[in-house]
Amino acid sequence: MSARPAPKPAPCPCGLPAAYADCCGVLHRGQATAATAEQLMRSRYSAFAVRDAGYLLRSWHSSTRPREVTFDPEVRWTGLDILGGTGGSAFHAEGTVEFRAHYRGGGAQGDQHEDSRFVREDGRWVYAGEVGRRPGR
Repeated sequence: MSARPAPKPAPCPCGLPAAYADCCGVLHRGQATAATAEQLMRSRYSAFAVRDAGYLLRSWHSSTRPREVTFDPEVRWTGLDILGGTGGSAFHAEGTVEFRAHYRGGGAQGDQHEDSRFVREDGRWVYAGEVGRRPGR
């Protein structure tokens, strides 16, 4: 009797060449925090893909955070393209990440394009909203 090969770990939805458990899963489980705005953006996309509302709420700026996150059961997130950004490194207090998130829903394909703003709150990167919106306004 031959042994079956171990199942391949699930790839991370964020598009980086790593397993979900070792990539965005570490952030979702609270074992690490995002070091850059782009890493937070990727982890938030992955949270939408795996439907982790708790992580999305924890990674949202306190002044723009909704009371809850609901997911459309028809929508399946299928890919993420990072188009650009400003700041957002370990040495910055704020940054932006422009992205295009692809999805399938209702039998059709679509995408969401956004230039997101990220800031530090209590030392951690958080999502503040689309560029042009400021926390607290």
